[in-house]
Amino acid sequence: MTGDSAAPGSLDRIFDALSHPYRRRILLLVSEHNPRDEDEFSVVELATEDDDLELLTTELYHAHLPKLAESGYIEWDEDIHSIRRGPNFDEIAPLLRLMDDYQDELPEGWP
Repeated sequence: MTGDSAAPGSLDRIFDALSHPYRRRILLLVSEHNPRDEDEFSVVELATEDDDLELLTTELYHAHLPKLAESGYIEWDEDIHSIRRGPNFDEIAPLLRLMDDYQDELPEGWP
């Protein structure tokens, strides 16, 4: 068996992208309206009450957005400050819809 977890369409890659609440929120926002301006991803809206906003800002621009862009789930244009669905968004969209439809039944912390 040759399961490459980084392969397009890989369930591991999809779950990795969804494993962090900020990435889930970003993907949900992009699924609801496409494209979005980068400033629509307010750190205050992504944060929970326990989050350090300065750390979240750093993580957003140096970890979460690049990870989603690298996976092809979003296209992040840093020059025009725009985020849109990427070429691989369709592979994650059904799971996002399912999770959104059943959010009341998911553990606390969703999205």
